[in-house]
Amino acid sequence: MRETPEELDKLQALLDSSLSGSTAHLRSIVEGRTITAAHLTGMCTLALSTVTAKGEPRISGADGHFLHGRWHFGTARNAAKARHLAARPAASVAHMRGEDLGVFTHGTVEEMNPEDAETTADWQELLVYLKDFYDDDAFDWNREVVYYRLNPHWMTVYAPDLDKLTGT
Repeated sequence: MRETPEELDKLQALLDSSLSGSTAHLRSIVEGRTITAAHLTGMCTLALSTVTAKGEPRISGADGHFLHGRWHFGTARNAAKARHLAARPAASVAHMRGEDLGVFTHGTVEEMNPEDAETTADWQELLVYLKDFYDDDAFDWNREVVYYRLNPHWMTVYAPDLDKLTGT
């Protein structure tokens, strides 16, 4: 877990406010079947939703790294989703493990390693993590791949049985 206590507090506040502002239908499903922010860590496969220039939705997969209370994911610089996100940075992601866990997030992406501009202040920290995770020589990290951070404005988690997730 790489989250600071402040990041966990901010994430928990987002989870709480997102759920309290949700529809009665969603609250009836999720309330009492959720987990705290401290349980959302590590890497998992995301379903990433972007929008085309014609306003058509597109969904694809991405490795999602949950770090510092936010999702981080990458793709090839020439991928369709990279073009979509460059033009329309709003995105939604979902991570689901059968009926045991669902994490749903809406927000705006921030490109962490733009090809022709300054990287974000924390890009080097993320790059060290990614090189360790994937292998230092897996990509030309400056030219082949682009990484995003999803800055969420809404997020909810469904986890009906915490013991199944934690193995206790």
